[in-house]
Amino acid sequence: MTAIHVRTATLDDTQPISALFRARVTAWQRMDAQGRVEDVPHEALSIYERWLHGGPWLSIETAALYLSHLLRGAGIPLVALVDGVVRGYAEAFHGAEPPPFGDHMHIGTLLSDRADLDDALLTALLEQARSSRCERLTADVIANDSDATARYARHGMAALARVRRCSIPARSGQGFYKTADHPSANPSQIMGWHMPLGRLGSARQQWETLWPRTFHAIAPIRERRAHRLHLSASGQEALLYCQEALYVPRMAEISLWSPRRLTAQVFTALRDWAHRENYRTLSLTISDEMASVLGSEAEFDGYYQDVYAVQV
Repeated sequence: MTAIHVRTATLDDTQPISALFRARVTAWQRMDAQGRVEDVPHEALSIYERWLHGGPWLSIETAALYLSHLLRGAGIPLVALVDGVVRGYAEAFHGAEPPPFGDHMHIGTLLSDRADLDDALLTALLEQARSSRCERLTADVIANDSDATARYARHGMAALARVRRCSIPARSGQGFYKTADHPSANPSQIMGWHMPLGRLGSARQQWETLWPRTFHAIAPIRERRAHRLHLSASGQEALLYCQEALYVPRMAEISLWSPRRLTAQVFTALRDWAHRENYRTLSLTISDEMASVLGSEAEFDGYYQDVYAVQV
């Protein structure tokens, strides 16, 4: 059997990693002048149009920006090689959150076309977690993804928590709160904090994805309305990232980090602020144990993710 070698990715790996992601796209499409969907070659699309097919790895330019961000300390990118050729990729994020997550290494991406490559990458990530003195290795599993469930089960990982997606109206509310722009992207600010809203991935992964302006050289990304705020309500502070939904400008996609669990006072302030900013609806993901704070107006759409974990 051919040996598999796993190592830290370098910028020279940008092209083969991007190729792994591009190979998963079955059709490259865009809207024509008449508003109809047309199939086009990858090369005919703009950088942003490629982005819309699945994020930064779909174009070599944004892939290089993102890999550079990871290599500067945002995350841990690994490649799996067979006969010197990149055949698999993984990235992970070291974070610290309150229980049940604790000090952990979170798998943000695991991509290959063979189970033995998956296993090699997972084994390497477990070693990374141990060397970083993490308590556990975690990963997200989208609802009904039996392949991912089986993959993580092979390494002793089991469901630890669940987050669900919902929407709720923005609404004027009672209470005193303050907001201020907060441009600092230093991740040390959220170490040990909860992420009660928007935890699609770990708190550190979402921070590194959303807060830094990594892709602001791309005009459509830069021009999409977004807010980075410090919020204070009833003695509780929080850092709020709000972005208008891609195709629904009056819907706000919310991510929130806080040293304490979500309270009714903070949530009321969030809804009032969004209403004042002319948003109509908030799009949220929240854990089952915190969902009671939302009240009866929250509408859950059936989407959820399970967090799988194993102690290391």
